[in-house]
Amino acid sequence: MKPRKLLTTGAVALGLLATVGAPSASAAAGQSGDGQLRVTIGQPGSRANALASPAANASCTVNRITVNRFSECEWVTVHLDVVKVINGRPVIEGTADFSVKHQMTLKTNSANWSEKFTISKAATTGQGNGVAVKFSATSGGGTRATVHFQQGHTLDSAASGSVDYKTAAIAPKKINPKAKTTYGYTFTKAGYSPGSVSYASAVYRCDNYYGSTRASRAGCAIPEAPTGVSMVGLARIDEGIRKLRSRGGHYGDPNGGKPLHWMINKTQEGRNRAAVCPRTAPADMRRAGRTSCDEYPFASTYEGGTALPAAQREITWVKVNENKAQGGRITAWRGQMHVMDHDPFYVIA
Repeated sequence: MKPRKLLTTGAVALGLLATVGAPSASAAAGQSGDGQLRVTIGQPGSRANALASPAANASCTVNRITVNRFSECEWVTVHLDVVKVINGRPVIEGTADFSVKHQMTLKTNSANWSEKFTISKAATTGQGNGVAVKFSATSGGGTRATVHFQQGHTLDSAASGSVDYKTAAIAPKKINPKAKTTYGYTFTKAGYSPGSVSYASAVYRCDNYYGSTRASRAGCAIPEAPTGVSMVGLARIDEGIRKLRSRGGHYGDPNGGKPLHWMINKTQEGRNRAAVCPRTAPADMRRAGRTSCDEYPFASTYEGGTALPAAQREITWVKVNENKAQGGRITAWRGQMHVMDHDPFYVIA
């Protein structure tokens, strides 16, 4: 195949040009220079799968980051142009097109985890063959990434590698800063100047919020991915939520509603509860033994209290034991799913 000539006379510089995602005209329109790799990044869009269990891996979709609470699949397509620059304009001498697929799986009971990635065999034209790649990964938030990959692998065949993540010890009740992985690539080819490209993973966060001096409860999650807590089996509480939803209340409804957001603020939680719950139950509820006020949305959410219009909230009088059972269920769910301040979630009823 003959290379596409954009200009045929003048001084020449050689280099590689790569784009992440779909190739664009701007990526090919370089400036005069030393022929270094020039990059246009088409960052994959993000999509979250709600209510996934810790064991379920996120599915993979091309040019998209797909996440659930404990896993991510990021599938990136890369277009690389081998160019020579004549009078500031590139002549494309060949191309290489390939993809990279990352599968990261976090752990609910450990702040150390691993990731696998595969680099496909490149489809090449002209001088696009023989391009070698080096791969790097860096993390943050107290976590260190270590890459296992055959550096200098050529894109003429497929390759795979892995990244191990190790987090420094997290003190009890502590939450590490949110972090993400930055993936870096350096491309080289004999006779051409090298170049590089990078992109990032979804955001993750590690914590030991439920830890104690006796045992660690450290683990990591993807905070943007909503999880779900079930009220099924708590008869009156479940009934109250379903009645609200039948009247149009949709916050926290996994079937098309907006998520709730957890709040860690005991003072505001008390204010939210006092704003909607009377001090004493009505006479008929007292006779039925239902003296405990259950508010929805929960007082411990940013949608609690009077934050939402009256049509989007309700209270239900329940027996004390049912409210205590709900509290235990929520605590267990938060610990397993590492739900922290501002994290989105749904309520199953």
